[in-house]
Amino acid sequence: MAFFAISRSRPLTLLSAADLATENERLERECEQLRRAVASHAVVDQALGAVVALGQIAPEEAWRALRDVSQRTNTKLRTVAEHVLAFAQGAELPEAERLELRRAIARYRR
Repeated sequence: MAFFAISRSRPLTLLSAADLATENERLERECEQLRRAVASHAVVDQALGAVVALGQIAPEEAWRALRDVSQRTNTKLRTVAEHVLAFAQGAELPEAERLELRRAIARYRR
């Protein structure tokens, strides 16, 4: 069975076994990156819901609050989101994040 690569510049280029293996590895890496992105997005979405409930603010403001906390504490957004979810379940929020989240909620609640 022959396999071909299709592109705008070189339609129907015959692929060797090595080309197929390389393309397969590239696609597997891309698929793993997409899996991580979807998982990260879910964590951030859940944290947004927690901030909406805890801060009694609109979802748009909750997004801004999370983003502000991330930027002002130099912490990745996903990490802040994980901390907020843990906080919503009774864990401690790191002090810098706790202070920034309190300030952000106050800013956006107005």
